[in-house]
Amino acid sequence: MSLLIKNGKICINGVITNKNIFIQENKITKLTNHEIKSDKTIDAKGKIIIPGLIDSHVHFREPGLTQKEDFLTGSMAAAAGGITTILDMPNTIPATTNLERLDEKRRLAKKSLVNYGFHFGSTDDNIAEIKKAKNIASVKLYLESTTGSLMLEKENTIKNIFLNSEMVAVHAENENVQKTIELTKQSNNKLYLCHISSKEELDYIKKGKNNRIFAEVTPHHLFLTAKDLNELQSFAEMKPGLKTKEDQDALWKAISDGTIDTIATDHAPHLKEEKLEINYPFGVPGCETLLPLLLNTMQQNKITLKKITQLCCENPAKIFKIKNKGLIKEGYDADLTIIDLNLEKEVKNDELFTKCKWSPYNTWNLKGWPVTTIVNGNIVFENGKINKIAAKEVDYNE
Repeated sequence: MSLLIKNGKICINGVITNKNIFIQENKITKLTNHEIKSDKTIDAKGKIIIPGLIDSHVHFREPGLTQKEDFLTGSMAAAAGGITTILDMPNTIPATTNLERLDEKRRLAKKSLVNYGFHFGSTDDNIAEIKKAKNIASVKLYLESTTGSLMLEKENTIKNIFLNSEMVAVHAENENVQKTIELTKQSNNKLYLCHISSKEELDYIKKGKNNRIFAEVTPHHLFLTAKDLNELQSFAEMKPGLKTKEDQDALWKAISDGTIDTIATDHAPHLKEEKLEINYPFGVPGCETLLPLLLNTMQQNKITLKKITQLCCENPAKIFKIKNKGLIKEGYDADLTIIDLNLEKEVKNDELFTKCKWSPYNTWNLKGWPVTTIVNGNIVFENGKINKIAAKEVDYNE
C-alpha cells in the first residue's frame, strides 16, 4: 500500500520545510512538492512530521511479569507516544542472559506494534553466551541494585564483560559512573550510561567523555524532583531516585551543551496495587508522556525541536547503529510521527494504553501531542485509536 502525507511541515536536521512524503513498500520513497497519487492520503495541514522516536530503554516485562506489561500493551503505549522503535531491557523473568531466552523473547515480541530490539543481560558466568549473541543493541550491566537479580560485583567479571562486548549499557550511579568510563577506555569498546540523574555524575562524564561514551537522561529526572515524593510517594520512586532541583537544572544544561546524547523513558510499569504495598517496586511508566512533556517544554523555549529529534530519533539510531531509522530521508524506513503543537490536553490515567494505567504526570496539562504514528509505512496510531499491525525486529549496521 502506498501512502502520501501532504500539506504538513517536515523536520529535517532541525529545519522545518514544506514537503509531501510519499511512502511505498514500508520506505520513504519521495520527499516532494508534488501530490503523488497514492492508495491512502493523510492531510497534515497545520502539523509537523518528525522521525518516529526511538526509545532505547524500556521494560516491557515479557516474559514473566506480564501482569504489569507485555509487548502488545507496551507497544500500544509507545505508538500513542509517537515512539516507533524500542529497545527492551533484559531483567525479565527469566532474565535475557542466554541465546535460548533471547530467541524466546524474539518470539514473544512478534506481537509488538512498534519496531523492537533487545539489550542482552550479563551475569557472573555468561561470557560465552555474550560472545555468541547476535543482532543485539548492547550488553546490559547492572552495578547497582534494581528490579531483578542481575547486579554484578566481581571486578574480574565486570572487566571481562567490557572486554567482550562491543557496546555496554550500564546502570551505574555516583562513583560507578567514573569507574565504567575508565573501564571503557581500557577496553576500547563503547559505553552507554543509562538514566544519568545527578550533577556529580555529569561532572564525571564531562571529564571523561569521548566519542565512544554516551549518556542518557530520563523524563522523570527532567520533570520531577525529590520534592514530588511528598505528593506522589511510591508512585515517584524509581532507581536512580529523584534528585534535587540543582541536579535537575544540571541535566537540562547538559542537554543544551551536548553532554547528554539521548532521552529515553526507562518505561518501568508496575501495577497500582503493587505501588501501594509496603515493599513496593521501583519504576514509573513513561512511553506515552515523553514526547508531550518535551513538546510542552519546547513551547516554553527550554528545548528546541531540533534538539528533541537529535536526542530521541537521530542519536539513538547512530549510537546503536540501527539501520535506516532516525531520519526523514528517502530510502529510510517510513517510521514517522505527526505532531500537533496546538493540541492541549490533560494526561489522564484511565486513557493510557499501558497495562498499569497510571502515570506520575496524571492531571498535568500539556500542549503539543503526537496525533499520528506511522511504523514501517503503516498507520498504527491515529486520533487516539490503535491499529494492531505487527512491526518487526530492527537491523543493525555492521
